[in-house]
This record gives sequence, C-alpha cells and structure tokens, in this order.
Amino acid sequence: MADEDILICDADAVVEGGKGVRFLVTAGGDDGTGFVVRYGGKAYAYLNRCAHVPIELDWAEGEFFESSGLYLMCSTHGAIYVPESGFCAGGPCKGGRLRPITVVERDQQIFWQPDDYVRPARA
Repeated sequence: MADEDILICDADAVVEGGKGVRFLVTAGGDDGTGFVVRYGGKAYAYLNRCAHVPIELDWAEGEFFESSGLYLMCSTHGAIYVPESGFCAGGPCKGGRLRPITVVERDQQIFWQPDDYVRPARA
C-alpha cells in the first residue's frame, strides 16, 4: 500500500495542538479537503466535514483546535470533536464523528492513504 501513500507535508509542519494542514481529496465523488493535526504526539487526519452539517470545520485555514487545544471544533455550529478518535464530544453532532483518513509518518514526512471513499483529488 506504500505506493498509494500521498504526501501531505513535512512532519514538523504539524505542531502539537497547533495549526493543522489541509489537503485536497475527492470524497464520495465530491471535491473537498482533508486535514491533519497533531495531538498527544501523533498525527490524526480527517475529512474536513462537520458531522452535523457537511461544511468545513476550520474557522481560518488550518485552525481546527478550540482555544484550550484539547478538542477540534466546527467554526459554524460549535460542535467539538475528540482529536484522537473524531467522535463528537458535544454540540449539535452529539453521537456523530468525523470521517477518519489513514495517515502514516515516515522519514520526517506525513502521508495519507486513499480508501474506498476518500480518494486523491481529481486533476
């Protein structure tokens, strides 16, 4: 599967509890973005769509964490998500979750892996 790994960024571009990095994807046939953040020393990636209403989460490009740095937050409706699982911890999406995207770190870089739903962006 390593031949399907797609580079997102250098690993040091994703700082613990800081700004995330967005990347282009096609999800379910629609163009969109994914994002990667670092929490607890590990990189996590999700489709950039709120579980409540399918809109992007970040309030400014790459700004996914709320002020405490403990949760990811939807800028539109205030839904909060657990960074390491994508599960909604509060707000209008209660019980929902973000769509995970598999990421791997190697050689000081972060890559994502396509699956049946999230594919590389159309050219």
